Amino acid sequence: MHNSADIPPHRFSAAPMMDWTDRHCRFFHRLLSAHALLYTEMVTTGAILHGPRDRLLAFDPAEHPVALQLGGSEPDDLATAARIGADAGYDEINLNCGCPSERVQKGAFGACLMREPALVADCVTAMRGAVDIPVTVKCRLGVDDDDEEQRLFQFVEQVSAAGCKTFIVHARKAWLKGLSPKANRDIPPLNYPLVAKLKRERPDLTIILNGGLASVAASSETITDLRLDGAMLGRAAYQNPWDLAEADPIFLSLIHI
Repeated sequence: MHNSADIPPHRFSAAPMMDWTDRHCRFFHRLLSAHALLYTEMVTTGAILHGPRDRLLAFDPAEHPVALQLGGSEPDDLATAARIGADAGYDEINLNCGCPSERVQKGAFGACLMREPALVADCVTAMRGAVDIPVTVKCRLGVDDDDEEQRLFQFVEQVSAAGCKTFIVHARKAWLKGLSPKANRDIPPLNYPLVAKLKRERPDLTIILNGGLASVAASSETITDLRLDGAMLGRAAYQNPWDLAEADPIFLSLIHI
């Protein structure tokens, strides 16, 4: 990774956001924070394998550290896309297991993968076999009427057994029926204590909190209180980008927590 050696790579990151975190947005964010880990928009395996991959994967070297988020559920395709992403110079490959949009559901990936941990484990195994850079997963607490704790803990248990050591947890369930992706960002209630419990029970894993964090300062306070490994800021990073200028001094001060 291209972070300062003193800062854990996931201490603070800016979330992957469709139609927002393109290369121009990421370059701008890098001007405000030297150390934040930046994520691409979700890119589907089909787009990488069959679309204009050079344009989709292009980024400026100044964006490092930068991670590629993939959308897909077919292990071989994900492995090939991950290898292409690593060859393009990305620092991490992230699998999307949290997006609730109908378009994503029809592709059999995103949040619906929370109910297929064995498949996600196969995907992680395939990607890890294809690349030497970290493979991480971004997920929800569950979907629809799932028991949050049971679903999340079962998912993490199986996927971590495949070698994924970093989970970015959007701390609410996804409602796949009847709620738009926009509503899914607000209506299912946040459950930060469950994410903290996951970390307590799996101290061997890197657990990053996402969802409902309104600012860099709030992010640092929350992960300190909950003893989590890092925070991922979403809409706030896009809608109030100047707040990212606070990230480096605030999170540098937390390197020993």
